[in-house]
Amino acid sequence: MQPVETVYVEAETVPCDGGPNPALGHPRVFLNMEGRGQVDCPYCGRRYILREGAKAGHGH
Repeated sequence: MQPVETVYVEAETVPCDGGPNPALGHPRVFLNMEGRGQVDCPYCGRRYILREGAKAGHGH
């Protein structure tokens, strides 16, 4: 299954709420790549990919 949208990010942990499209909206969840460099949202199918050169590690 192809991702609905691919989003390049600067951190391994990202929030997702389905984005601006109300049809894809869902409760806000925090997704963790856990060293894999990418993660797909189980609700809306967005794929988040860690940008090349971004620091892998935990926020806060």
